[in-house]
Amino acid sequence: MGFVLGAWVWYRGGHIGFLVGALCMLANWPWTLLVIRPVNSQLMAIEPNAAGSASRALIERWNALHLVRTVLGSLAVAAFLIGLLAD
Repeated sequence: MGFVLGAWVWYRGGHIGFLVGALCMLANWPWTLLVIRPVNSQLMAIEPNAAGSASRALIERWNALHLVRTVLGSLAVAAFLIGLLAD
């Protein structure tokens, strides 16, 4: 919804910040499905009693990959705020 509304406001003559924010919101979807999901599937396949250094490495990798989602969301908020305050 954030992508649709941000793109709509930009299309209707809003600041470019709305388009940037919308694209950052949209970028989370392919990142999650193509990059994070395979790691998540590997983690879910590990039995709890079989957890060890390999599963810890996967959790650390998942954490780093999830940081990208957090950054994209933060960039979207910043871009939307810039768009709002630009006028």
